[in-house]
Amino acid sequence: MIFASDNWAGASEAVMAALVAANQGPAPAYGNDEITRRLEVRMSDLFERDVAVFLVATGTAANALATAAFAPPWGAILAHRDAHLNVDECGAPEFFAGTKVVGLAGARGKIDPRGLVEALDDMPAGVVHHVQPAVLSLTQSTELGTVYTADEVAELAGIVKNRNIAVHMDGARFANAISSLQVAPSTLTWRAGVDVLSFGATKGGALMAEAIVLFDRSRQEALGYLRKRAAQLVSKHRFVAAQFDAWLDGEHWLDLADHANAMATRLAAGLDGASAARLAWMPEANEVFAFMAPTTAAALRAEGATFYEWPASGLAVADRPRPGEVLYRLVTSFRTEPAEVDRFVALVGGAPAMRQDGLETGRNC
Repeated sequence: MIFASDNWAGASEAVMAALVAANQGPAPAYGNDEITRRLEVRMSDLFERDVAVFLVATGTAANALATAAFAPPWGAILAHRDAHLNVDECGAPEFFAGTKVVGLAGARGKIDPRGLVEALDDMPAGVVHHVQPAVLSLTQSTELGTVYTADEVAELAGIVKNRNIAVHMDGARFANAISSLQVAPSTLTWRAGVDVLSFGATKGGALMAEAIVLFDRSRQEALGYLRKRAAQLVSKHRFVAAQFDAWLDGEHWLDLADHANAMATRLAAGLDGASAARLAWMPEANEVFAFMAPTTAAALRAEGATFYEWPASGLAVADRPRPGEVLYRLVTSFRTEPAEVDRFVALVGGAPAMRQDGLETGRNC
């Protein structure tokens, strides 16, 4: 019963096979290989736009370098206060951009438009004593398992565009958001005002593969130098590209995300009304949040379940734990088995998991 993180899931068989195939014979280094060139074309086709692609090894590198390309040292990166970029990057965005990250409020992991306006009002343009907002970063899907719709992205982007602020999307779980919303990748990115995307494959079935997708190619040269200076230009580049190439082939990436999301839906359905746990809110991707007593969590862990306690201090009043409860996060992956979900649900006294096809696999999740 592995619900700690989708990072625990390893890589899909197709991705591993692609790595073996890429290992046959020599190939030019530093991104001058055939697989990388093919991937660049595939990415442009996927996003329905001519894009620049910079492959890196980690999501932290992708977020830090993508925002650094748009933020001067006197700038500010605006992100949700619970965003990975703000909480879990160990200061990497500040280090590479030399700038400041400003955390914004918003229910269930999503930035509130009114709060964004207020934050911008507190950083007036042209005042040398204040950092100047340079980048708005949106996490998709969010740290609390919700997703921004295309209209929500466009609304937030519209607020900042008149101040020449770039929009970055942290897409470590972008595949899960696409699977959930059933929209084209272009709809959720550049068509809604996104300038640069951190496109994560690692959590979704790759071994170690993240991409910075630039929709604003005017930053292409700067990003090239930033990536090299950050020690993220991989010499045997084809092995990173091969993972993405296989992951995107035949919508494999969406099939994997579909399964992860479906398992989260199955888990939530079982926990809804459980006797020893309380569902915090319905998941919209592959992260489920539930309230339990610490003794219940300990008993589940004793049975082999893995999951993490999650901070609840920033939650809206209606979403906070009751006395004696603690908030826990459970993440499903492309490797999560229905039997794992059903056993966990049974242990907490939940309803029998539904077994309709839409909750097992498929796009209707």
